[in-house]
Amino acid sequence: MMKFIALGSGSSGNCYCILTENDGLMIDVGIGTRSLKKFLTEYGFSMSSIHSILLTHDHADHVKSVGSVSHDYGLPVYSTRKVHQGIRNNYCVRHKIDQKNIRYIEKNSTFTLGDFVITPFAVPHDSSDNVGYFITHEDVKFCLITDVGHVTDEIKSYIQRANYLVLEANYDPEMLLKGTYPKHLKDRIHSENGHLSNYDCGMALAENATLDLRHVWLCHLSEENNHPELARITVEQVLRQHGIAPGKDFMLEILKRKTPSGFFELK
Repeated sequence: MMKFIALGSGSSGNCYCILTENDGLMIDVGIGTRSLKKFLTEYGFSMSSIHSILLTHDHADHVKSVGSVSHDYGLPVYSTRKVHQGIRNNYCVRHKIDQKNIRYIEKNSTFTLGDFVITPFAVPHDSSDNVGYFITHEDVKFCLITDVGHVTDEIKSYIQRANYLVLEANYDPEMLLKGTYPKHLKDRIHSENGHLSNYDCGMALAENATLDLRHVWLCHLSEENNHPELARITVEQVLRQHGIAPGKDFMLEILKRKTPSGFFELK
């Protein structure tokens, strides 16, 4: 059995943890170290449970604290060469990752890390590089896909294999269009290397969910261009139009932007 908790999900900072009885992974470290320690204390586990860090990409809301956390706890940091280079060039990451803690991975190259078998795969986004992660432990298959410009055939294949899925539902197109963002930022978000809308998230699920999918968490909701209930309603409407009953065929939940989700058991 695995356990999953989101400590933050959104432009204010992203951080996810997966734990087994003997091992633990942290995916992205975009929240402040003070908040991280506070959340760990509140939920009754410590950084001693985490043995490795995985990174999706090099934007600050995913990596701003990775150097200090990796240094303080002696944790290896796994990501592609382009992401590691992007972090070295990112002025928002004040404490860079110690050279001794840098580990390189390649997309579509599966590797074993403690209790976990991990496959990184390409996710289109306007960062130096971006990957999703397909992670298995025993018979449980967990997948995390965030900051998604558009859903590729490869992404679809991983959704089709997942038992548990974290998938971006970043914005509502009408809210984005009518919002206060400048045009260049709106164009960036809406582009094929930007973020995934609520509707497109719903379509990705409707077209690729299988009977093996048990639980979906919508992540990385925009504070300015989305709302949790709007994301839920939109995705549920799309699913129902395709004959899928959320809550019956699989659970659907929204991850909070700035507070932990609490633990979920993956079994």
